[in-house]
This record gives sequence, structure tokens and C-alpha cells, in this order.
Amino acid sequence: MTRNLARYTTLLLLVWSVYTFAQAPAAGTSAAPAAPAAQPAQPAVNPASIGPSKIGIIDMQAAIAANNEGRRDLEALQKKFEPRQTQLQNLNKEIEDLRNQLKTQGDKLNEETRANLVKQIETKNKTLQRDGEDAQNDYQQQQNEIAQRILGKLGPVIDKYAKENGFSLILDASNPWPQSPLLWAGQQINITQTIITTYNAQSGVPAPPAATKPSTAANRPATAPAKPATPTPKQ
Repeated sequence: MTRNLARYTTLLLLVWSVYTFAQAPAAGTSAAPAAPAAQPAQPAVNPASIGPSKIGIIDMQAAIAANNEGRRDLEALQKKFEPRQTQLQNLNKEIEDLRNQLKTQGDKLNEETRANLVKQIETKNKTLQRDGEDAQNDYQQQQNEIAQRILGKLGPVIDKYAKENGFSLILDASNPWPQSPLLWAGQQINITQTIITTYNAQSGVPAPPAATKPSTAANRPATAPAKPATPTPKQ
């Protein structure tokens, strides 16, 4: 579903209950039910006698970006944007060259030539800023679409695993406290890799070639987030 992407995404708190509640009896019956037979008194339940709830954590950002399908699609997205990245880098170099020229030759240029050079720098800088923002926004939108799609498939996998293994609660550990409500958790309850392995087996998507590293960083002129933020599941 951090950094730039966190501007329009929120933290994901996943809660799966392992208990199923019986539905209430349907209303509108024609006759009142007979009085139930007397039942022996039931002993009160001692809370201390109930076993501890089983709780797990999962790094949803890693689960989305590190499974085979996520790696494949995010790498393809990065390659798609490489030409735009190169274009922005070249334009940035042009601006730096013009600035260096102005710095080293400015006092030797006549007023008209110097003004023209300053105008070129301003024009190219505005173009770089506009094109850079457009490229970044396009990348982030498509990156989030990939994350949202994979999250929709991960949900049932986590739900099934939680129920089959008796979990009462699973929390997203993508971000440290105070960015998330999770203050601390031991790694022995981290199910991230198990979910990734289970998802890979279910999706049938082969692992990328060994020489290919997972690419989860956004292409942008400056710095980029290390991995996509966890998108908020659609209601």
C-alpha cells in the first residue's frame, strides 16, 4: 500500500480475529419459543485460566516489495522511468554548466550576454523542477498502484495463515514507534518471511534472476524512498 509516499498513505494496522460469532436468530417467528429447560449453573470463567493471545507482526512494506511479484513489477517500473531519469540528469548538468560559466565569465560578459545567460538558467531550472515533479508524481502513483494490487492479494494469505495458526492479532511493523503504534516486538513473532514464502508459492511468479537485485526505490532526481509505503486498503 514512508518518506515521499507517506505524504498520501497511512500506516496499516491489520487485525485478524480467529473467533467466529454466531448470528442472532431471525426475527418475525409465528409463535413464541417454548421456555428452555433449566440448565445447571455454569462456573464463572477465570480470566487467568485463559491462555495468552497469540500475536504476530509483519513488515507489510517488505512483504509487498520483497515477494517475487512485487520485485518483478517494481523493477519493471524502475526501468520504465529510466529514460526520464536520464533526461532530468542531463538537464541538471546543463544548468550546472551554465552556472559555472556565469560564475567564471560573468564579469567578462557584456550586459546583454550576461542577462541572456541568467535567463537560460532560470528557464531550464523551472523546466527541471516541473518535469522532475511530474516524473516523481507519476512514479509514485504507479508504485502505489502496484503496492495496492499486491496488498489486495496478500490480505487473504495473511488472514488464512492467522486463522490456521491461532493468531489473535497481527500488527504492521513497517515503521518504528512513534510513526506507528507498535513500540517494540521480538523477532520471534515476525511472520514477514513466512508470508512472503507462502505468497510466492500461491502466486506462481518465479523469482527474478539471481543477478537482479530487488528494486524498491523510486526513480527521482534526488533521493528516493527505500521501499514503497504500505497503502491503505480500499474499503
